[in-house]
Amino acid sequence: MAAFPPGTASLLEEVDKRLLVVLRDGRTLIGFLRSIDQFANLVLHRTIERIHVGQEYGDIPKGVYVVRGENVVLLGEVTQEKENNLPLKRVSIKEIKEAQQKEQESKLEHEKLLAKALKERGLNYIPDLSHDDMF
Repeated sequence: MAAFPPGTASLLEEVDKRLLVVLRDGRTLIGFLRSIDQFANLVLHRTIERIHVGQEYGDIPKGVYVVRGENVVLLGEVTQEKENNLPLKRVSIKEIKEAQQKEQESKLEHEKLLAKALKERGLNYIPDLSHDDMF
């Protein structure tokens, strides 16, 4: 077996468990951990992308998913008991995508209003467009 850094070695105990993985870009994935390497790159099986908007969520099937280790912000095991006790309402993929689009448009409008208000006060404000690919 290859030499794994201490943090990565602890992931070996999570192989074949269902994990929730939060990525740097804010996406949330849930899938079965099938493999890892010395860089903490993950291979998830039967993966879904879970989108949360307010008190609603929707799951988009993704299948086998490879996640680069440096993009992982947080991960943890998801049990069926935890899934059943979610205080959220599950909605269709179409409904959650529409809600996500509305939420993103609202955030963009808020950013524009903030930039305008600050400009009127003589301050330069550069909106965070790091996720502009989502619009």
